[in-house]
Amino acid sequence: MTTINRRLLLSMAATLAAAPAFAQDATAEAPAADAPAAPEADAAAALAPRDFTLGDEAAKVKIVEYASFTCPHCANFHDTVFNRLKAEYIDTGKVHFTLREVYFDRYGFWAGLIARCDDNKRYLGISDMVFSKQREWLNSDDPTVIMNNLRTIGLTAGLTNEQLDACTANEAFGEEMLKQFNANMAADSITGTPTVILDGTKVDNWAWDNLKSLIDAKLEG
Repeated sequence: MTTINRRLLLSMAATLAAAPAFAQDATAEAPAADAPAAPEADAAAALAPRDFTLGDEAAKVKIVEYASFTCPHCANFHDTVFNRLKAEYIDTGKVHFTLREVYFDRYGFWAGLIARCDDNKRYLGISDMVFSKQREWLNSDDPTVIMNNLRTIGLTAGLTNEQLDACTANEAFGEEMLKQFNANMAADSITGTPTVILDGTKVDNWAWDNLKSLIDAKLEG
C-alpha cells in the first residue's frame, strides 16, 4: 500500500481534536506575500469542495442530510432509509437530496477526502461502501490500518493509487473541506448526526415510515 501523507492527515486530526465540537477554526495560516502559491492551493481554488447532491434540482421537496461516516446511526439511516428514499423519490424526480459531511473525528474526515477523489465522480459508490462496511474499516486502533482500509474502498470503487495519493496529499483542499463543514454546521445549527432537514425544517423522527409520510404530505400540498 502506498505510504500515506502523515503530515496532512495528522495535522487535520489535530485541528479537529483541539477545537470545540462543531466550532473548529480551520483557517490556514496566510502565506507570506512574496511566497509562491503551492500547487495544492491552486488545486483547491480550482476545485472547491461541493455538497454531494442527487435528483432534480427543481424537485418540489428538498432534503438535506448531515452525516458522519463514522456514525453508526448514519450507517443505519443509509441502510434502512436512504436506499428507499433514492428509489422512490430521488430517482423519480420528486426529491432533491443533499448530503453534507460532519467530521466528529479524523477517520470520518479521511473518508470524506477519499469520497471526494476525482471530482466526486465516485462519491455515491464510495460513500455507500463506507457506510455499509463501517464496522469493517473501523475495526482497528491503528490509524494507518484505518487509512489503508479506506484506500482499499477507494481502489474497489475504481480510483488509482496515484489518485488516492493526490487526494490525501492536498492539504489546501482539506482545509477548504473543514471550512465548508464549519459554515454548514453553524448555518443549520447542527448538534448531532444524522440530522435530516426537510424543506428547511429538521425532522425529529427520520424512520422510513415517518419520513415517507412527511414527504407525501409535502408532495400533495
